[in-house]
Order: sequence, then C-alpha cells, then structure tokens
Amino acid sequence: MAALVKRIGLVSAFTMLSRVVGLLRDMATSYMLGASVWNSAFITAFTLPNLFRRLLGEGALTAALMPNLSEELEERGREAVHELVNKSLSWLVLICLGITVLVLAGLELVQNWDVSEKWRLAANLGQIVFPYVLLICVAAILSAALNLFSRFGIPALTAVWLNTSIVLSLGIAGWYLGGDLRTKTYWLCGGAMVGGTLQMLVPAFALAKEGWRPRFDLGISPRVKEVALLTLPGIFGAAVFQINIMMSRGLAFSVNDAAASLLYYANRLVELPVGVFAIAISTVVFPSLTAAVAGKRMDEFSKTYRRGILLCLLMAVPSAVGLCSLAPEIIGLLFERGLFSDSDTSATVPLVWVFAIGMPFYSFVSVETRAFYSLKDTRTPVRVAVVAFVVNVCLSLVLMRVYGAVGLAVATNFAAIVQSVMLHVSLGRKKLDTSLRELFGDVFRIAVAAALMGLAVVSVSGWLSTRCGDGLLGAVFLVMGPILAGILVYFVALQLLGAKLKRLLN
Repeated sequence: MAALVKRIGLVSAFTMLSRVVGLLRDMATSYMLGASVWNSAFITAFTLPNLFRRLLGEGALTAALMPNLSEELEERGREAVHELVNKSLSWLVLICLGITVLVLAGLELVQNWDVSEKWRLAANLGQIVFPYVLLICVAAILSAALNLFSRFGIPALTAVWLNTSIVLSLGIAGWYLGGDLRTKTYWLCGGAMVGGTLQMLVPAFALAKEGWRPRFDLGISPRVKEVALLTLPGIFGAAVFQINIMMSRGLAFSVNDAAASLLYYANRLVELPVGVFAIAISTVVFPSLTAAVAGKRMDEFSKTYRRGILLCLLMAVPSAVGLCSLAPEIIGLLFERGLFSDSDTSATVPLVWVFAIGMPFYSFVSVETRAFYSLKDTRTPVRVAVVAFVVNVCLSLVLMRVYGAVGLAVATNFAAIVQSVMLHVSLGRKKLDTSLRELFGDVFRIAVAAALMGLAVVSVSGWLSTRCGDGLLGAVFLVMGPILAGILVYFVALQLLGAKLKRLLN
C-alpha cells in the first residue's frame, strides 16, 4: 500500500503540473486571440474531436480494456498483453479513420452550405484538428498498458505535451513572427496537432521499453470480443455524462446571463482538487483492482477498494473545508479583474460552498466506477448514471425557479450523492466485502482534523487581512498563508488524534 500511495503522489504531482500548464495555455490563447471570432471558431472546432475522444478513447475503451489486460498478464504474461494491445489498436485505428473520413466530409458540406462566415471558419478549422481524435485515442490505449505495468508518470503527463505545444506555437506565431489573427489561429491548430502527436509518441516509446512492438493485427480473439462488448455500454454512459453537462449549462443560461459563467468558475475551483487527487487515486487504484480480480484475490480487491475510499476522504474533506473557508479570497485572486466584479465574486461564493460539500461524493464515484470496470461490469455504472441524470434534471427544474444558480448547484450535488450511494450498494450486492464500517473511526478523526484546520484557516486569514496590502502580492499571501497553516494543522491534528498516516495508508 505504501507503493500505492507513492504512485498516487506521483500522478497527483504530474496532474497538478498539467493543470498549471493548461492555465498557461488558456492565458496565452486569451492574450493572443482574445474573444475574437477566430478563438471562438477554434474552441468550437476542437470540441468535436474531444467529444469523440471521451466517447471512444478515454474512459469507455480503456475501462473495458484494463481488466482484460490484467487477466492476460496474470494468465499468459507480457507477450499476451502486447498482443491484445496491438489487436485493440488496430481496430481502433480503423474505426477512427472511418469516423474521420465521415466527419471531414460533413464539415466540407457545412462550408458549402448557406451558413454564416463564422460557421464556415469553424468547419475549416475542424477539418484541420479533427484527426487529433486518432492520436489521442491511440495514446489512451498505450497509457492504459503503461498503467498496468505501474508506469503512471508518463500517462499523467499526457496533457502537458498538448498544452506545451500550444503555448510554444502561439509564442512563435505571436511574439516571434507577429502574425495576424488568422496566422495565429492556424499556428494554434498546428500546435494542437503537434501536441497530439507527442501525446501518442511519448507513451509509445515508453511502452516499447517494456517490450511492446507495434503490429497491425485485426485478429478477433475472445478477449477482443469482450473488450468490444464492454465498451459499448461505456460509450453510452459517456454520452449520458456529456448530455448532462450540456443540459446543466443550458438551464443555467436560462436562469440569467451570468449564471452559466458563475457556475463554470465555481466548478473550475472544485475540479482542481478533485482532478488532482480523486482522479489520481482512481487511476492508480484501477490496475490494482483489476489485478486482484484477475488473480481471484477478492479480499485484496475489497481492501484496495476501502483504501481508495479512505484516501479520497483523506484529501477531499480538508480540500472542501479549505475551499469553503477561503472561497471569497480564492475567487478574488483568480478571477476578480476586468469585467469580473466584486459582485460577481459574492455571487460565486455560495456556488463554491455548495459544490465543495459534494467533493467527497464526486471522489467516491471515480473509485466506485473503476471498481465496477475492474469486475467487467460497465452496465451498472451506466444505469446509475441515467438515474443520477434524471434526478439532476428534475431537481434542477424545481430548484432553479426558487434559488436560481444555487438551486442548480444543489441539484448537481444531490445527483452525485445518489450516484455514489447507488454504486456502493450495487457493488455490495455482488457478494463482495465492501463494508465501510471499519473506516468509521478514521472518518471521525479526519472530520475533526478538518474542522480544526478550518478554524486555523479562518483565524490566519482574519489575522492576515489586517496586514496584507490591496495589491496582487497581498492577495497571494492572503490565500497561500492560510492554506499552508491549514495543511500543517490538519496533518498534526491527525497524528494527535491517533490517525497515524502509516496505519491509514497500509
């Protein structure tokens, strides 16, 4: 388990690096292209390959592939893993090429229709960047194989290659060449494609060091059939998730002009800790779960599952408390400039509070879903996702009329709670020991330590507020000072309460 924690720390660090580089990319894009039609056209165009990436490559296919890779490794060794990777890649490349041809033809038709110039521009850029879907889907399969071999660092850095390439391409186009908006946008597309190529090549070279050799193989083995059958429900589940997002944004936009934007910014703040810790935990736990199932070591499966839940609580609870305690200061530091006023900050704070409360449940869903995938059950998470979607829609329509954007946030949270509870109960029905009763003592200690941390954060924030200036440096100190103090108090409190970290993590 100590090795598991080290891997989670590695993935978390690299994920944080990825988020920072992504922020730099957004800053460079907004600086170079502003809110021009070229920027909007690129964002619209790049949404299309990203949609197919989520439906086809990341998530659905890798979740279906990982248990079968684990079984091949357990039963027949690495050569069998490499063979299944090649078969899966061969079929994936054919499917992606077919989709690409159809989409490129459709975008050509759009350019010939009687549509506005901005849609023609988006279609033109879409033809340039849509082949990215092939690169990133191949990268997803290669990364899954690397995770199986406990090579977590390179897959966690995948987004870094894309974001770095875009930043460099915009730097060359803007600062060195001094191009116009058209030139900068085409350099932006080129940077995305170069980044996608690196996203595919870097894990390919890493997997080659593990003994893999690429080979085109359209052979249909029982494992390939099983991967295909498991992938289809996952694709449907990903589609439900995307529809859920679009529905929430559409309802928010109907509340008032600012609601969609404020919900987006509040979500971004919550996504950072969830993305860094929860996704890292589920990513690292997934191969361990699949290996336990492949080896029929169900006691180990149950123990790994419980540790995944506990690790989520260990990080999500203090993150939620800290975010609630410092919401105005964090929002002000990150967003309050230009057209984002102090009244917008005040309106965003309650949204952050609501979303923060749901952070542990968002984290649980990541681990619970991976547990089902490791058991080769991709149908149950889809059925539960549909129920959560219906709950979200019904509650949103009721609560938005009275509470506006806050009502939408409450509905999203409640749907996440329903999804988390249903997944856990459904997992227990598989005759597995998934009881969390033995974690209650540690959960209590985590809650008390987080409460003490919250008091420390509020106290330090109040003390610094009378001593820090109004400038950017003062705002940074007003956020970072309480955060550092809170981290110290939290982990010291855990030790004093008897929740020894070694015992928690072993």
